[in-house]
Amino acid sequence: MNDYIKPEGALSDPPIFAEPIPNVTVALGRDVSLPCVIENLGSYKVAWIHVGRQMLLTIHKHVVVKIPRFSVSHDNQKTWLLHISGVQQDDRGYYMCQVNTNPMISQVGFLQVVVPPNILDSLSTESTVAVREHQNITLICKADGYPPPKLMWKREDGQGITINRHHKMAMYDGEQLNLTRITRNEMGAYLCIATNGVPPTVSKRITVDVEFSPMIFVPNQLVGAPIGTDATIDCHTEAYPRAMSYWFLGDEMILSNEKYNTSIMENSYRAHMRLIVRNLTSTDFGSYRCISKNSLGETEGSIRLYPIPKPSAAPKATEIKSSANKEGRPSTPPPAKRPTTVWPSYNPYNPKRTERPPPPSEERVDRPEQKLRGGQSTGSAYIIRWSAPQLMVVAVQYILTGPYMPPYVPQTAN
Repeated sequence: MNDYIKPEGALSDPPIFAEPIPNVTVALGRDVSLPCVIENLGSYKVAWIHVGRQMLLTIHKHVVVKIPRFSVSHDNQKTWLLHISGVQQDDRGYYMCQVNTNPMISQVGFLQVVVPPNILDSLSTESTVAVREHQNITLICKADGYPPPKLMWKREDGQGITINRHHKMAMYDGEQLNLTRITRNEMGAYLCIATNGVPPTVSKRITVDVEFSPMIFVPNQLVGAPIGTDATIDCHTEAYPRAMSYWFLGDEMILSNEKYNTSIMENSYRAHMRLIVRNLTSTDFGSYRCISKNSLGETEGSIRLYPIPKPSAAPKATEIKSSANKEGRPSTPPPAKRPTTVWPSYNPYNPKRTERPPPPSEERVDRPEQKLRGGQSTGSAYIIRWSAPQLMVVAVQYILTGPYMPPYVPQTAN
């Protein structure tokens, strides 16, 4: 900048810029103002110029350009404002605030116009695509904005994206997503997300349908049930496009009625077929077939329903009552009294001989007092010597009637 030359007759100090023009960032479509602060302006004029387009916008308080979005204002002190409403991308660039001194003085500021990301549907993959299982498919997503947006891919269900069959990634960066040898597990919605730091972030949803012929899984191929009860049989199918599913008993198709109840619960490409047969009779037993069919093929599963006997009734539980003694503890009933056996007074080996008391000369052995079973007590006992036949008789008698009390047999002293 050359030195300022004061005009002839000028008494005040020369104009100077008190502050630089700031660099301003504004989103597309918003309003913005650029300030130019000048001291000692005096009778000089201020002009605004778009440097990039070499376009004069305003002179003093007048708008020169024929664009109604531009205007200028002055606070009657030292600040001149250039206003732009509804900013467009063409408004991006350097703006110069100029004072017509001799020589001219000026300064510039930069207006950055940022544009939120926008996905270009016409250049991207359609919202729904179909591919046969184990084939390859490429998803494309294009977007514009300023700064240029970054594109990322993710699955809507949160599962990982399989890359080259080697590993899975939660997010994948790039305009193209290549899915090789795709399987039914990779069927679903994929999101292309575009972001450049300018809100809002946008995304495009692309649904990938993987087509394959039906498959059937039978959890139980043999089902037994008693006559007169209800039986339930199940089949699980996988197919896409969605398959037609139905049941057969022999060569006859089964329809829902009072006898049969058929239902199908579907989830994505999976379906759960269920058949309930009510009030079984002998004609209901046999081979049932679940059939699934779509445009790519047909398959079936077989379940055999056979009769089994009804389970026997469980025995009734018997209540056992217990009593407690005065101390709160359960009392044990006394054992039953053993019947008293009355022994004969004769000797089985000599019926004619009656039992006699032992003579005084017989040897006695004193023993401590003992209490016998039954409550009787005895203070002494004799030494008794038995032969083998006698022992046999005693054993038989004990088994039949209880303890045996033999008659007294005198013994000779040694």
